[in-house]
Amino acid sequence: MPQLTEQSILDALRHIKAPHGADFDASGMIEGLSIKNTPAGAQISFAIAVDPHKAEAFEPLCEAAEEAVRRVPGVASVSAVLTAHKAAPQMRGGKPEKMAVPGVRHIIAVASGKGGVGKSTTAVNLAVTWARQGHKTGLLDADIYGPSIPRMMNLKGKPEVDDDKKIIPMQRYGLAVMSMGFLIPEDAPMIWRGPMVHGALTQLFRDVKWNAHHDLDVLVVDLPPGTGDAQLTMAQSVPLAGAVIVSTPQDIALLDARKGLAMFKRVDVPVLGLIENMSYFLCPHCGERSEIFSHGGARREAEKLGVPFLGEIPLDGAVRETSDAGEPIVRTEPKGTIAKAYGDIAEKIWGQIG
Repeated sequence: MPQLTEQSILDALRHIKAPHGADFDASGMIEGLSIKNTPAGAQISFAIAVDPHKAEAFEPLCEAAEEAVRRVPGVASVSAVLTAHKAAPQMRGGKPEKMAVPGVRHIIAVASGKGGVGKSTTAVNLAVTWARQGHKTGLLDADIYGPSIPRMMNLKGKPEVDDDKKIIPMQRYGLAVMSMGFLIPEDAPMIWRGPMVHGALTQLFRDVKWNAHHDLDVLVVDLPPGTGDAQLTMAQSVPLAGAVIVSTPQDIALLDARKGLAMFKRVDVPVLGLIENMSYFLCPHCGERSEIFSHGGARREAEKLGVPFLGEIPLDGAVRETSDAGEPIVRTEPKGTIAKAYGDIAEKIWGQIG
């Protein structure tokens, strides 16, 4: 199998025609070109930087670029997106203007200061809980670099596109679900700069028809960990009803959670509360309680910072097993202790926004 290079991909793109006679410069407009050579062929991903006001007109260009690269010998898969790399944000009242998301009543971000605290697991189980409570719910995986929602929701394949070039979110467990993981191979790295992440996230809101089946009461957004480009894009571009911070009890995790909370406050996004995940462990054999990561740190932090403490989720091997299997624990054990804990948290959050 031939080893493809960046130059061979750019050469294939030079013959693409931009709409309405506009110029297309492959070397200047192609960003974040990633080539992963595998035994089955090369996995290619890249972004095309365009003026955001002309993005709709350039959509055929994106499709043509994918097709041109797909014809290169040795290419197994291609993923291309449009991104607004050079455009300044539209302003209103001195602040970036936030885009409306048609058919979505509330948007809630689930965030964490650091990785490994169970943020995605929390986002999935909260979304499924709201759906089970009768709320029309959507779930967006906004972790561009490490999307995990497809695996946790047991979803594969690519979503359909309607006649208006809008992406139809996939359906599972009563949720409308969308993730960048549906558009790229599971093991393909996303080697993108910040502006490209901004463009991709913007498309996940603008180009996805979230109300394809019905209007949504709530859209749960699983953010990547930290306080980087994705979080700022969400806070400044989308009308968030609020953010939920997930942390484990130990001091190092709470330190990062505090940074995340401060960031949302600084950009005027309400913090709906803190959740303490992996709060304690109950031995399934003897019932003895062990506080592996300490206990109560998130509650004390919430009281100290003046934000609601939403609840505790225990550490349980069943949560990991159900997540890996793509069946959230609130669905597999709806009357269990953990499902009840998520239910109580979901009701507290809904009481603030609903």
